Amino acid sequence: MKICIVKLSAMGDIIHAMTALQFIKKELPDAKIDWVVESAFSDVLKNNPDINNTLPVNLKSIKKKKSEIFNQYKLIKEYSKNSYDIVIDAQGLLKSAIVARLIGAKVIAGFDKESIREGIASFFYNKKVHIAYDANTIDRNVAVICKPLGIKVTSEQIINKEKFLFWSSHVDNLPEIFNLFVIGSTWESRNYPKEKFVEIAEALKTDTYIIWGSKEEYQKALWMQEQSEFLHILPRCSLDELKFVISKCNLLIGNDTGPTHMAWGLNVPSITIFGPTPINRVYVTPINRVIKSSSEVNHYKLNKNDFSIQEIKSNKIVEIANELICNSVIK
Repeated sequence: MKICIVKLSAMGDIIHAMTALQFIKKELPDAKIDWVVESAFSDVLKNNPDINNTLPVNLKSIKKKKSEIFNQYKLIKEYSKNSYDIVIDAQGLLKSAIVARLIGAKVIAGFDKESIREGIASFFYNKKVHIAYDANTIDRNVAVICKPLGIKVTSEQIINKEKFLFWSSHVDNLPEIFNLFVIGSTWESRNYPKEKFVEIAEALKTDTYIIWGSKEEYQKALWMQEQSEFLHILPRCSLDELKFVISKCNLLIGNDTGPTHMAWGLNVPSITIFGPTPINRVYVTPINRVIKSSSEVNHYKLNKNDFSIQEIKSNKIVEIANELICNSVIK
């Protein structure tokens, strides 16, 4: 069977959807799996043994240059020559549904109109999956990919999954034991205060590298590094290098964003800090923990002006970190 998965972005969503791959290969070991993804995130998929081909697109370029639509159409039509048995749109947006339809197959699967934000996308599918829009994000991704293939995956299987992120790059001169902080995200209201990250570093007293992805985050990291002898700026990494670094860390603490979710995909201990986004974006496991502010979240309309993440006390995060360490979960 030739399967094409369409999951274009964002990094965390791609990682959550990748959870399904190992369960497909377990049930359908001879299946060939290709994945359509925005080129900026293609390295997240790189080196995964369950993916035969990564098929990059650059739909975001169309916003800057309208004529780019012809180049992207030509590229997608080239992918359609692969003669897939099934195309699965795991994104659930109009643009991803159009991509799935252009690639084409006898079966085009995706969420039904009650299960996605852009209900019109469901009209492009001839096999539809129903799962509540406010259900756990990982459950949703696994369901939309696996159910059309006749594969049932339980929560227990997901909790006990094997790691599914792999790398070919290496980063030298890392200490034997170190923590990581992920300080940025797409909205400022999702960012835990830099001052409180410093407090955590001072309490844990372990060398900690700061992951950053923009000039603003770099300036924030510089300030943090000046406040604590335990804090160091991690040099700018490719996504492939970042997977390697995270795989080697002792503990990752970060905002609800892609690099933090990499820890989940690598089976690395982590604490995800939530403010205006729902904690059911992740699975809580013995090594992957969460802490949430007191604000209520509307899954259908997230509030970008909810800065309640700032209210979370750093000592609460330190308590969780020490609990992981004391329970000998962190090796």
